[in-house]
Amino acid sequence: MQEAAPRLKGLVEQLLGVPLPLRVRAWDGSEAGPPKAPVLVVHNRRALRRLLWKPGELGLARAWVSGDLGIEGDLYAALDALSGLVWERGEDARGLGAALRDPEVRAAVRGLVGMAGPPLPPAPPAEEVRRRSHLHTRRTDRRAVSHHYDVGNDFYGIVLGPSMVYSCAYWERGGTLEEAQRDKLELVCRKLALKPGRRLLDVGCGWGSMAVHAARDHGAYVVGVTLSREQAAYARKRVADEGLADRVEIRVQDYRDVTDGPYDAISSIGMAEHVGAERFLEYAEALGGLLVPGGRLLNHQIARRPQRDESSYAVDAFIDAYVFPDGELAPLGTTVAQLERAGFEVRDVEALREHYALTLRRWVANLEAGWSRAVRLTGVGRARVWRLYMAASAVAFERNQIGVNQVLAVRTRGGSGSSGMPLRARTWN
Repeated sequence: MQEAAPRLKGLVEQLLGVPLPLRVRAWDGSEAGPPKAPVLVVHNRRALRRLLWKPGELGLARAWVSGDLGIEGDLYAALDALSGLVWERGEDARGLGAALRDPEVRAAVRGLVGMAGPPLPPAPPAEEVRRRSHLHTRRTDRRAVSHHYDVGNDFYGIVLGPSMVYSCAYWERGGTLEEAQRDKLELVCRKLALKPGRRLLDVGCGWGSMAVHAARDHGAYVVGVTLSREQAAYARKRVADEGLADRVEIRVQDYRDVTDGPYDAISSIGMAEHVGAERFLEYAEALGGLLVPGGRLLNHQIARRPQRDESSYAVDAFIDAYVFPDGELAPLGTTVAQLERAGFEVRDVEALREHYALTLRRWVANLEAGWSRAVRLTGVGRARVWRLYMAASAVAFERNQIGVNQVLAVRTRGGSGSSGMPLRARTWN
C-alpha cells in the first residue's frame, strides 16, 4: 500500500490544481515534497476529517488548535506559502460547487475521504467560541472582551513584555520592544497635544500604559475605560504604584456610558476594530460629543483592503471563533468617511503597517520563549491559538492584506472653522 504522505500530497495537489510548496509528513512517518521546505505535519487522520467537514480556514484552525496538524521549520515561511496558495487565489480560485464538477477534483475528494477514516465529524476544540450575530450590544461586547482579554494578565505579560501594550509599536529608532512601545505612546501624546492639566479619555485603555504615560510624562488628567475587569485591576495597581492616583482614573465602563465630558483629547488605540460597522458612526458621534471644540481624537485602527463588492465581506472565521468574537475590520476610506460624517475634520493619516508586522514577530518570539509557562497558565490549545494568530497576522501585514493607521481628527470650533492645528504638517504641538 502506498505510503500516506506521497498519496496525501498528490491528492491535495490534484484538488488545488497547483504544486504544494510545503513538505508533508503523515501519521505513518512517511514524507513527501520539497526537501528544504517547512514541514506540514499531519499527526493523524482526524486532521483530514476536520478539513473535509469544514474546508478552508476554520477546518485548518481546528486541526491546528487541537494538535492534529503542526508545522516544523520556519512558521512564517509556511504561513506565507499557505497564504499565497489558499487565501490569495482571488477571483481565479474555483468555488467548491464549480470545482466539484471537475472529475479530477471529485476523484481527489473521494481519495481524501478514503484516507480520513470514519466519516463522523470531530468535535471542535474547547477553545472555539460559538458564533454569534454581530449585534455589538453592551452585553455581547462585554462577553467578547472577556473572552479575549480575561485570559490572565500573567499570560499577556509573557507575550507583550514589560510595556503591556497590546497594539503595534513604533519602530522609529529600532531598539527593544519596550522602547518602540514607549515611542508609540509618545507619538500619540504629541499628536494629541497633551499638556499639563488637559483631560484625556483613553477608550479601551488596556493595562493602563497610555494613561500612565500621558499623566506621568505630559501632566494630563486621564480617564481610562475598559470592559475587562482583569485589565482594570492591573491598570489600577499600576497607577497606584506610579503615584498617579490623583491624575488617573480607571473604570470598567462602556464608552457609550461615559458622560463626564468635555475632554481635551481622546485616544482610541486598537479598540475601534471591535465596535462593528453598524455601530461605528455611533462610536464616532459619541466621542465627538465628549470633546471640547478644537479637541483631538487619535483613532489607531487595523484596516482591511476594500472589496469590489463590500456586501460580500465576511468576518475572519478563525479570529471570530478563537481570538476575538464579533471583531470587524473596515477599509481605511470607510473609517475616514464615518469620522467626517460624525463631524470630525481628519487632519492626518499615518500608516504603520510594517510596524505591526515587526511588533507581532516580537510577540511571537516572547510567546515561544515562555512557551512552557504560557501552557501552564492557559492550556496548550489557547497557547497554540495565540501563536498561530500572531504569526499569521504578521504575514498578513507583510503581504499588505491588512494595514493599521493612526487617524488624527479634530472637532473644529463651530462656525469659525478653526482647528487649532499647526500650519506645518507633522508638527505635533
